[in-house]
Amino acid sequence: MSEAVIKVEGMGKRYRVGERERYYALRDVLTRALTAPFRRNGQRRPADYLWALRDVSFDIQQGEVVGLIGRNGSGKTTLLKILSRITRPTAGFAEVHGRVGSLLEVGTGFHPELTGRENVYLSGAVLGMRKAEINRKFDEIVAFSGVERFLDTALKHFSTGMQMRLAFSVAAHLEPEILLVDEVLAVGDLEFQKKCLGKMEDVSKGGRTIVFVSHQMNQIRRLCQRVLWIDAGQVRRDGPAEPVIGAYEQSSLAATHTERRESSSHESVWFSGWEVVRRRGGESNSVSEGSEPVSIRVRVCNQQSIQRGKATAFIYDGRGVLVSGWSFDSFQLSPGNHEVFLTFSNLPLRPGAYNVIFSIYDDHGGQHYWTLAPPLIIEGTAVTHFMDEWAGVLNIPCSLECRQIEFSTRGN
Repeated sequence: MSEAVIKVEGMGKRYRVGERERYYALRDVLTRALTAPFRRNGQRRPADYLWALRDVSFDIQQGEVVGLIGRNGSGKTTLLKILSRITRPTAGFAEVHGRVGSLLEVGTGFHPELTGRENVYLSGAVLGMRKAEINRKFDEIVAFSGVERFLDTALKHFSTGMQMRLAFSVAAHLEPEILLVDEVLAVGDLEFQKKCLGKMEDVSKGGRTIVFVSHQMNQIRRLCQRVLWIDAGQVRRDGPAEPVIGAYEQSSLAATHTERRESSSHESVWFSGWEVVRRRGGESNSVSEGSEPVSIRVRVCNQQSIQRGKATAFIYDGRGVLVSGWSFDSFQLSPGNHEVFLTFSNLPLRPGAYNVIFSIYDDHGGQHYWTLAPPLIIEGTAVTHFMDEWAGVLNIPCSLECRQIEFSTRGN
């Protein structure tokens, strides 16, 4: 069994709302001590505290690549700051064994008045590297960052993207045993983001530990075997990447798309549940992406006979984009309880959560429609673009091959 390099037990972090931490000179401390007996009680406004993290416990083993996911303000960055020793926990403890390289904010450990070259040495020293070690890696760091031309320019003249390039390059190339990366990769261009992900994959293959925060689920799926879902300052779920990401996406989809059970006419038809028809065990609302047929069982109750009706089904992704829709005419339904089966020859969709909307039109034109809850979860490995916004909705494998050919030139 591998060794735990990060151990967090009962950890919490509390902040005082609306007040900055002040720094006092010695005379200020003496003055406050002397005047304390003469102050009246009750003059200060009651303190308002916020727990950014509370009762957080987990272990990370050496060589693990762990993703941190959660909504904005859930406590992910606070957790990384504690692991980086930038701030201290209010309760509990966090043990970190090994040299840590952290990239939490653009330009962390840099000085704006120093040149890019000088900041490489400064940042490396902050990370605990010796000058000889920095010298050995210097050319590789600069080449990866792509800022060679501006290396002797003061950092304050660098764009945000250039600073991020240099900061990530330093943190990744100086061989930290533990690499902590926040959502700073969103600053860079697509090509550099791809380089960063490739570099982190190389780091992980070398047996080093990575804790990676991102809102890009394709990136998390590609890089991480394990995921921690942080919600309102607590660990809501911890486990293998796919089921945790699926639960997170399902929760996010449910929060933005309220379950509907509506009818434009009398309540003569109603929905009583749905599930995936499974050959093997698993969650009732999840399927594996691929080429196999998928069948969904929808249970409905009907009070009045439908002879000339219509049924429709639509699938929407988490952004509300229509993936596909179907219409079935001459739909008939006798009074009583029924199971309606929707069978798809395949669902080659990108892993994630999807809303399925099913509706029935009766003989009088009345529409009865429902958003099936919980959402449909597509499990699997994303094989499309690593950026969610460019990945589309289909998960279609594609290979690339380049062949050199010779052109013959002929005179006219």
